[in-house]
Amino acid sequence: MSRMVGTVSRGIRAPIIREGDDLRKIVVDCVLQAAESEGFAVRDRDIVCMTEAIVARAQGNYATVDDIAADVRAKLGGETVGVVFPILSRNRFSLCLRGFAKGAKKIVLMLSYPSDEVGNHLIDLDELDAQGVDPFRDVLDLERYRALFGYKKHRFTGVDYVEFYSDLIREAGAEVEVVFANDAREILKYTKNVINCDIHTRARTKRMLLAAGAERVFGLDEILTAPVNGSGYNEKYGLLGTNKANEDRVKLFPRDCQSLVEDIQRDMLEKTGKHVEVMVYGDGAFKDPVGKIWELADPVVSPAYTAGLEGTPNELKLKYLADNDFAALSGEELREAIKGEIQKKDGSLVGQMISEGTTPRRLTDLIGSLCDLTSGSGDKGTPIVYIQGYFDNYTAD
Repeated sequence: MSRMVGTVSRGIRAPIIREGDDLRKIVVDCVLQAAESEGFAVRDRDIVCMTEAIVARAQGNYATVDDIAADVRAKLGGETVGVVFPILSRNRFSLCLRGFAKGAKKIVLMLSYPSDEVGNHLIDLDELDAQGVDPFRDVLDLERYRALFGYKKHRFTGVDYVEFYSDLIREAGAEVEVVFANDAREILKYTKNVINCDIHTRARTKRMLLAAGAERVFGLDEILTAPVNGSGYNEKYGLLGTNKANEDRVKLFPRDCQSLVEDIQRDMLEKTGKHVEVMVYGDGAFKDPVGKIWELADPVVSPAYTAGLEGTPNELKLKYLADNDFAALSGEELREAIKGEIQKKDGSLVGQMISEGTTPRRLTDLIGSLCDLTSGSGDKGTPIVYIQGYFDNYTAD
């Protein structure tokens, strides 16, 4: 009988990872123990995935609020600093903002509206329309914002982020002024020293600010790119991808992951004789249809992966074949015809109607999203995900 199961994604339990742990050994051992206990066999082109969090923790890649403050003070002068387009997140951004405030005398906080970059809404679009506010043109100060929209709490967290961020800045010892605008250049009316905090549009924002006369502009990816007082760092992403570790310390995005995934791949080959792929994953790239939150607050879904995960899917659309080329067939005849088409495919299908509707995304982004949904972000205790059958198709027996 033909195999009836395609892709399987398993969350693999692991011990709590601490700084200095041998993550290479832990991941391999956990996968092999899971295979033995659950009765599945390791196969070629299976995928071993681990969250970026356990990689950074094993590396000890942490920094304190004071470390952030010292770097901000050294790079931006310690006076008035504009903080542009931060996301609204206690976990992702609040400690970064506290560090910025401790490294400056005044923070001009410029929030995009009606939502931040990843879809956390301050206000609803319908409310903008009702008040006659054009988010592409209108710049609001705090007084005007409150008069129009009052005190809005986030739908899921119950936090008024405008108030939360303002209080946080004051408690860190800095003055605060809040502005609502969607053109980064508006900040230059208040200060020429800017931290642009957007994630995926950061290069454009920095370019626009410098062209408009900014003197010192640093993205989040340029803060803590080197150790400060022995702190952790990330030479490529800086503070991008950080998470709150405790009330005074952040965990940074992991660094130097490539050797880890390649070492795990070699160990799995040595122990099982099978060539598996390996990747580190962070946030998946998907959007919540209710809360409107786009999950990807990390700079990339996967900071490191083995070579077999490079590229995009190259798949035929089975529904298209069934409804068009083989509309007159059914049953076993249809099945064999479709299998024949899959076996015949050769080279890239980009631009061909027969692949229309297949997901045009990178493999690592698709697999990382599957991993993020499998492992979750709470108490499941499965920071390792083992995927089988991802590269199978309808012809696999």
